Formats: sequence, C-alpha cells, structure tokens
Amino acid sequence: MIYLYAKALHIIFMVCWMAGLFYMPRLFIYHTEAKQKSDIEYQVLHGQFVVMERRLWWVIATPAMYITVATALTMLYLSPGLLSQGWMHVKLAFVGLLVFYHFKSQQIMKQLAKGESVWTSSQLRLWNEVSTIILFAIVFLVIFRSAIDWIYGVLGLLGLAVLLMILIKLYKRYRSRNS
Repeated sequence: MIYLYAKALHIIFMVCWMAGLFYMPRLFIYHTEAKQKSDIEYQVLHGQFVVMERRLWWVIATPAMYITVATALTMLYLSPGLLSQGWMHVKLAFVGLLVFYHFKSQQIMKQLAKGESVWTSSQLRLWNEVSTIILFAIVFLVIFRSAIDWIYGVLGLLGLAVLLMILIKLYKRYRSRNS
C-alpha cells in the first residue's frame, strides 16, 4: 500500500517537475529576446522575467524534483528487486541526465538574472528540447523494458531529436522571414 502511494506521488510530482523544466527554457528564450527591445522595455521585462523564473524554479520545479527523487528512492527501498533489472539502470542514467539538465538550467537562470548569459535564443530553443527527449526515453524504458524495444526506442528517440532540430530550424527561418 505504501508503495502505491509513493508511486502515485512520484508520477504527480514528476509531471510537476517536467512542467517546470518545459516552461523554464521558454522563459529563458523570451528573456533573451527581450534584449532586442529598447533599454527601458528591457529593464521592465528583465525584472519581470527574473521574478517569473525564480518563482517557477523555487516554488514548483525544484521542490517537485526533490519529491520525485524521494518517492523514487522510497519505491526502490520497498522493492529493491527493481535495481537488479537492466532497464532500471538505463532509466536511472536518464534520470541522472535530467537532474543534470535541471541544475544546468538553474545556472542559466542565474546568469540571465545577472545579465551574464551568453546563450542565444536559438541555442535555448535547442536546450528546450533536451528535457523532452529525456522524458521520451524514460517513459519508453518504463513501459517497454525489453532489450529489443530499447533498440527501437533509441532509434525512435534519435529520429525525434532530428525531427525536432529540423522543426526548430524551419521555425527560425519562418520567424526571420516574417519579422
């Protein structure tokens, strides 16, 4: 019974964490693009983006990450046999990448707040897709679990990554033509 409560909370807070990770880079893009405005407009927008980013990060994304990890550790403690399964090792590696992504995004947030970020909006658009790709990998691993399906999953993941990059480039061309 405790395992099921932990699992339910794990899923709920994982969704909250991912929502934060999906939205934060969008704020970074808008924050970065605000530099193209007049100085007065930029100062107003900069202040607003700093507040929005901090609230999203410290009230939603970061607490959700810690609760997601805590509930995962609870499930692993209650069902240690999961650690002997190969798919779980791969999943935990992807979760490690997601935690790295989280803290790298935090670093970008702090750089933007200080006005020291060197990321372009195009780079941030690509960065925005990293968490999506990692999420796809984790979900496919949890659902399929077999070695053959990992191969299809990895190929599908690479195809998704290529498709996302192509779409981002097309969107950039579209925006530059219409501006």
